[in-house]
Amino acid sequence: MHSPKLVRPLDVVGSEDAISSCHAITAEPAIAVSASPAGTARAMKDTQPVRYMDAIRLRYQQLGYDPYRWFEAGYAPSLTPMPKKLSESRIGMLATSGAYVAGQVAYYYKDDTSLREIPKSTADEDLRFTHITENYLGSSRKDPNSTFPLSALKALEADGHIGELAHDVYSCMGGIYSQRRVREELIPAVEERFKAQNVDAVLLVPM
Repeated sequence: MHSPKLVRPLDVVGSEDAISSCHAITAEPAIAVSASPAGTARAMKDTQPVRYMDAIRLRYQQLGYDPYRWFEAGYAPSLTPMPKKLSESRIGMLATSGAYVAGQVAYYYKDDTSLREIPKSTADEDLRFTHITENYLGSSRKDPNSTFPLSALKALEADGHIGELAHDVYSCMGGIYSQRRVREELIPAVEERFKAQNVDAVLLVPM
């Protein structure tokens, strides 16, 4: 059984998730830009990366805390070519937005390293979200696909852009402050699930 490749769709500045074996892919969003100079400037401003790490450093300094300790990998990620074309591949997904299905147990607010297995047949209206950074969940609750793109992946499967979406996809609560618990609990559990699914690549969706 081969190990799946972890594929990250966007180059997100300063994601605090410590899942280190990602195969990073950058993508530029499509933007509708107004013809006026003011509209162009506004559109460019709205699409600039969020300087998340700078904001956290400043916030901790203002509160008088010790500097936030960002995760630093001790080795470079293994960048491996895809073994198959996407149109022939089985794709898994892990999102860190704290998604779960109505009826499942919600996430605990602090250092919850558990996973939720979400059937790919789940409808958007049956998805729920809990996360330590509760203020980020407004968009997720209005449009679940903004942080848990299950419907988008099913559409790609139906159109033949990906060969197959795994029967179940996964979610975790990404705001985990214990780097040790991420390494020792979350990452091994994630790897075990994806190996059991025999997926060719995994879409990692950080929030």
